[in-house]
Amino acid sequence: MKLILAVLVLGLVVEAQAQWYRFPGEAIQGGKDMLRAYNDMRDANWQYSDKYFHARGNYDAARRGPGGRWAAKVIRTSDACSDGREALQGLTRHGNSDSAADQEANRWGRNGGDPNRYRPRGLPEKY
Repeated sequence: MKLILAVLVLGLVVEAQAQWYRFPGEAIQGGKDMLRAYNDMRDANWQYSDKYFHARGNYDAARRGPGGRWAAKVIRTSDACSDGREALQGLTRHGNSDSAADQEANRWGRNGGDPNRYRPRGLPEKY
């Protein structure tokens, strides 16, 4: 009886604290958020909008939870929202100041900042 009670209490504590089972789903959904921001940026083809889409992709992904926040930080292939392209620009010394601004937009979005801070004037409302 004591063993059953101990297992039950341990199970409740682990489930209440860890919720590790949600992480993979959050990460997948966060990746989809990043991809959507990238596709929207390409579809909009709007001058000076890249910072907005960086912030929006990171913001949407991070709102999913720890898994989404992780996805926003590690995705390296999306031109819209990732740190990978920015790191490459820094190594090649092309776009260093732009890279720093993109990184700031990434952090702003991941930390829950409103992406509209970077929204360019005239960008259609559908974005």
